Amino acid sequence: MTDFSSDDDRFMQRALDLARHAQQEHAEVPVGAVLVADGQIAGEGWNHSISGNDPSAHAEVMALRDAGKRLGNYRFPGATLYVTLEPCVMCSGALIHARVARVVYGADDPKTGAAGSVFDTLLSPKHNHRIAVQRGLRGEEAADMLRAFFRRRR
Repeated sequence: MTDFSSDDDRFMQRALDLARHAQQEHAEVPVGAVLVADGQIAGEGWNHSISGNDPSAHAEVMALRDAGKRLGNYRFPGATLYVTLEPCVMCSGALIHARVARVVYGADDPKTGAAGSVFDTLLSPKHNHRIAVQRGLRGEEAADMLRAFFRRRR
């Protein structure tokens, strides 16, 4: 088990709140993300793919877009992304290009996870930028939310 700080827990709690918001207010898959730079929230996002008819509108991408607008930059060296679900290949690529330093995620994604579950995109030594990955923070809570969402949709 990886050790997480109280700040890690606080920011992941915010990501979980955003995931609930996505589900309850927008009927979206409940995934939330928070980008933190210098100890402050720089960007937030939740899934918008269904409501926005946009396959690229994953929570991570939305958080990066929000941070880009707030900070006036597309690169976030030293930043940490907190996300409730393991990033997919698309989101992992965006995080690498954005030069995010660290990703903390909740639930593993056994179908499309790109931080070691299915693909090793975030962990590949072939990239010119390395991202530290920590998994499992509030993972059961995030996984339970996702399972309940998909059970209701079936």
